[in-house]
Amino acid sequence: MAISITAALALGATACGGTTKEDTEKEGAAAATDGKADPNAAIKKGLTVGFLPKQVNNPYFTSADKGGEKALKELGSNYKEVGPSSGTDTSGQVSYVNTLTQQQVDAMAVSAQDPGALCTALKQAMKNGIKVVTYDSDTKPECRNVFVSQASGDAIGRTQVQLLAEQISYKGEIAVLSAAQTATNQNAWIDVMKDELKDPKYKDIKLVKIAYGDDDAQKSFQQTQGLLQEYPDLKGIISPTTVGIKAAAQYLSGSKYKGKVSLTGLGTPNDMRKYVKNGTVEEFELWDPAKLGELAARTAVALSSGQITGKEGETFKAGGMGEYTIGKDGVIDLGKPTVFDAKNIDQFDF
Repeated sequence: MAISITAALALGATACGGTTKEDTEKEGAAAATDGKADPNAAIKKGLTVGFLPKQVNNPYFTSADKGGEKALKELGSNYKEVGPSSGTDTSGQVSYVNTLTQQQVDAMAVSAQDPGALCTALKQAMKNGIKVVTYDSDTKPECRNVFVSQASGDAIGRTQVQLLAEQISYKGEIAVLSAAQTATNQNAWIDVMKDELKDPKYKDIKLVKIAYGDDDAQKSFQQTQGLLQEYPDLKGIISPTTVGIKAAAQYLSGSKYKGKVSLTGLGTPNDMRKYVKNGTVEEFELWDPAKLGELAARTAVALSSGQITGKEGETFKAGGMGEYTIGKDGVIDLGKPTVFDAKNIDQFDF
C-alpha cells in the first residue's frame, strides 16, 4: 500500500476533465473556506456517510471501513459502503461518487485510485453540500475537504530506524532494501532515516548500503542475498516496502542468517505473520487501517457538524482517538505507525 499511494499521486498531474486551472483554484479555495468552523458545535446525529474504498472485499479496506462503521454507529450516524471490485477500476469509482451524490449522503470518505480522475465528480458532490474526506490515497487537494493520511513521512522514517536500533542494541552495520530508486515516498523516508541516524545515540550504527528491489519479489529476494554476501557482518535491514520486507524475510528465514540479522520495515500482518512466529522478524510496522477508517468517519462527521471546514489550523476532538489538527493542504495525519510483534499480530487481518 505504501508504495502505490505516492506513486499514484506523482502520476496524477493530469488536469480534471473539463475543468480549467482557474476554475480549480476558485473551487478549491471555496471548498476549504466554505463557512466558518465552530469547534464547539454539537455533533449532528442521523447523518449518512458513504465509504468508497479503492476496492471492496480487499482485507485492508474491509478493516479500514469497519473502523469507520464502528465510529459512525457510536456517533449515532449511518454507514454505507460502495465501491468497485477491482482496484484499477477508476471509472467505476467515478460512477460510485455520482451514485452517492444522487443518494444525497451527508458525507463521503473516498480512497482515490487516481488523484485527478475523481475530481469532477467530487467537486459536483461538494457543490451539492456533501462533505468529502479522502483517506489512505488522496485526490488533488481542491477536490476534497480533508485528507486523512495514514502517517507522516517523518514518523515513518524515524520509527523504522528506532525499531531496528533497539533490535541490534544500537551497534553494527545496517542496510536499506528499498523499492525503486526513483520512488518518491521511499526516498523521502530514507532521507529521514539518514537524519535520524545523525543522533549521537546511533554513533555505533553504520548505514553501509541502500539496495533496490523495484518492488519485485524475486529481485528483492536476490538483493537481500547480495547484501549479506557483500556485508557478512551486517546486523540489520530496513525495508520500507511491503514487497521488500516480505521477500527479505523469506530469504532470511531459510538461511543461516535467521535470528542473526534483524529485519524491520513496513509490512502487512498477513504477509509477515509466519516470519514473526518463526522468529525471523521481531517487530515491523504499518498504520492500523481500522484506526484510519475511524478517523475518516469522525472527520466526516466533524465537517458535517460544522466543527471544522478543512482549513489549516482547525482542531476537533475525535472521540477516544484524541484531538487532531488540520495541517497544510487540509491534511490530517493519523499519527505514528502501529508496531506489530508476536504479542499483537493475531489481532489484525489485512
